[in-house]
Amino acid sequence: MTERYLILEDGSAYAGKAFGSLATTTGEIVANSTMNGYQEIISNQIYHNQIIVFTQSSIGNTGLDQNAYESILPSAKGVIVREYENLATDHFKRISLDKYLKQHKIPGIYDVDTREIRHHLQKRGNMKASIVDVADDHAFDQLHATVLTNQQVAQVATPKPSPNPDEGANVVVVDFGLKSGILRELSHRDCNVTVVPWNFSAAQILDLDPDGIVLSTGPGSPENLPKSVLDMITEVQSQAPLFAMGLGHELFALANGAKVSQLTVEHHGSNHPIREIITNEIFFSGQEQGYAVDPKSIDHAKLFITHIDLVNGTVQGLRHRDYPAFSVQFSPDGAPGPKDSVGLFDDFMEIMARRRDSNDDRY
Repeated sequence: MTERYLILEDGSAYAGKAFGSLATTTGEIVANSTMNGYQEIISNQIYHNQIIVFTQSSIGNTGLDQNAYESILPSAKGVIVREYENLATDHFKRISLDKYLKQHKIPGIYDVDTREIRHHLQKRGNMKASIVDVADDHAFDQLHATVLTNQQVAQVATPKPSPNPDEGANVVVVDFGLKSGILRELSHRDCNVTVVPWNFSAAQILDLDPDGIVLSTGPGSPENLPKSVLDMITEVQSQAPLFAMGLGHELFALANGAKVSQLTVEHHGSNHPIREIITNEIFFSGQEQGYAVDPKSIDHAKLFITHIDLVNGTVQGLRHRDYPAFSVQFSPDGAPGPKDSVGLFDDFMEIMARRRDSNDDRY
């Protein structure tokens, strides 16, 4: 097998064997501790421009399922695993992970101590990395010289509106890097969905006469998006029920005066205990978190905290005091699991139903 190297910005290097594409690539390196769902993770647009290190011991052992992609065109930069199983097909006729990565020009390395890499990142923090043929001075020079784009949302979000029709509630989904799990949950509830670009104005969104609005997940820093996005959120939250998640949650917080900061080490996995404050219920969530809302910056006349992370105390949920608008940092669609918080979509449906049954056109 071809030997390849993972090199890190701090000078570390890890040797392994190649699978997937043989391309040379550079991205931000993150570790994911989820025990299943590697297909959903790799195809999630949240991982745009990132090299994913899986701490799960074996990857590729279930093939790929056509019903489990989170996007049609994945934008991750690389995949690092401990053990790789090259299962080409099974009775569901799934393709192998190796073939999938080759199709999308994503390089992979296996036979690497991925838990050691994760411990290293926890000590040293976020950094760039490259997958290369030779770990020499030239490769490190190229790594240090590479500047990663801060326009991730514009590169992965839809440029034009598109329908996902049904006969239920009329929901507009603002795409900041939408994952299909959100659309699946809305489809399960018979929602008539229209997906619109991230830079749509409030007027364009409200012209679609939504019963509710969803701000999707997405990659990168919320502060890299223009103020016009925050202006849009400020306007639509007063006109229709709003449900935001991930990057959408961070933008919802910014639009209401809070501040957001980058985590020293990103959180990616499905083992994060979350407490819902009002009920004191504890559940586990899937997370792809690189940024967090500063609790000291929250204007409690506008927002109150609904959920917190029991590991690090970060804000995991917010609700507006005056409008039917709420948000969560984690992934409530459970793609991949757990699905402990999927009921938040039912809460959103109930809010929209109350709005339709109200005598007023707007709250």
